[in-house]
Amino acid sequence: MSETSGTQRRPRPLRRVLIAVLSTLGLAAATATAFTLPANASAPTPPSGWTQVFLDDFNGSAGTGVSTTNWQYDTGTSYPGGAANWGTGEVESMTSSTNNVALDGNGNLLITPRRDASGNWTSGRIETNRTDFQPPAGGKLRVEARIQMPNVTGSSALGYWPAFWMLGAPYRGNYQNWPSVGELDIMENVQGLNTDWATMHCGTSPGGPCNETTGIGGNTACTGTTCQAGFHTYAMEWDRSTSPEQIRFYLDGVNFHTVNASQVDATTWANATNHGFFIILNVAMGGGFPAAYGGGPTSATDPNHPMTVDYVQVLQSAGSGSGTTTPPTGNRDAYSAIQAESYDSQSGTIAETTTDTGGGQDIGSIANGDWALYKGVNFGSTAATQFYGRVASGAASGVSGLVQVRLDSPTATPIGSFSLANTGGWQSWQTVPANISSVTGTHDVYLTFSSGQSADFVNVNWFDFGH
Repeated sequence: MSETSGTQRRPRPLRRVLIAVLSTLGLAAATATAFTLPANASAPTPPSGWTQVFLDDFNGSAGTGVSTTNWQYDTGTSYPGGAANWGTGEVESMTSSTNNVALDGNGNLLITPRRDASGNWTSGRIETNRTDFQPPAGGKLRVEARIQMPNVTGSSALGYWPAFWMLGAPYRGNYQNWPSVGELDIMENVQGLNTDWATMHCGTSPGGPCNETTGIGGNTACTGTTCQAGFHTYAMEWDRSTSPEQIRFYLDGVNFHTVNASQVDATTWANATNHGFFIILNVAMGGGFPAAYGGGPTSATDPNHPMTVDYVQVLQSAGSGSGTTTPPTGNRDAYSAIQAESYDSQSGTIAETTTDTGGGQDIGSIANGDWALYKGVNFGSTAATQFYGRVASGAASGVSGLVQVRLDSPTATPIGSFSLANTGGWQSWQTVPANISSVTGTHDVYLTFSSGQSADFVNVNWFDFGH
């Protein structure tokens, strides 16, 4: 699936088939025969050296919705303020109804497209509440699901577009910064074809270093049973232990597509990967991808065939300390510069290269309602009374906003803030002080951003506190 920032995605051309090679990794071997498991199989136990950081086995009573602790529903035909038809040209309206998204009582999730008497389609789309899925420094991340695609083929399948995929955390709340923030399509399928497509999206669109809107993709066929007739395991491994960094895609334990960091420039790779991701499951109807393979849905398309998901699991393998720096959790010194891009979680921002003294990155594309979280900031026993933000703005005339500091909750009363308008450009940096209420001890610090206008108004490079 592709989320564009305003124009409908172009139909994808046929992608070349890559020769699948058997991976020598233990995880690949562990999943290579996954399609022989029963429909309600539990997620496999993580192999040695791997830790499970997320699991949903979709256990629950038949006809109930998903766990809202783990998932949130996307509804309608777009994100708030986002591109129409989810940016892809798909025709359904997504709902939170159990008619479209429900557990089957046997340990599976069903996402089912429906068509009413007037010919209108509904379906389901859910995404994880968490946006922090990324490998540790020098380590690996594996995201996998065991899925049976909608069991429909031929003309009856025209327009079906099931997907298991991920978007970069900065997309949430912004909805205009695709594809630079990264998209990882672990599994896509259209038209009931016995084909699994996997793609990385990044850079700029159209064209750019990642060949958008097509992306850097590969595909392979399901074996043993077709993708529609049985369950298969679809996985992505993001590996920061290698040089260059790699993102690998697997079907039933076999690595069939790999994207290396060296395939694009360093800035494009950093913008696409220097943050967490969230996971999405959905079944679209129609849009650019099905259009490239015959179009649909049509009057011949048969509704009511669900994508069946047995489990979604995320594993991490600890690193050696080398590789890309990931955000620290806790033990931050309030009185030393806290790099803005080292957030533990955020909404609406994007990491980008800065020209400020010291180089590195800042966070930008910040507008009203955006925020960033920095866990475990230690203020000590002597109260902090000052906040300093290293900020820049190229906002248009009449556009300004507040940079606010809150403790332990994004909705807590701000302990301090300062206002900011245009500083002379998005890389024209100033250090702005603000008085804050006295703070001691250790707290999670939220930077929140408030404006009476919808436009971006600030970039942040770093911040710290003083007595």
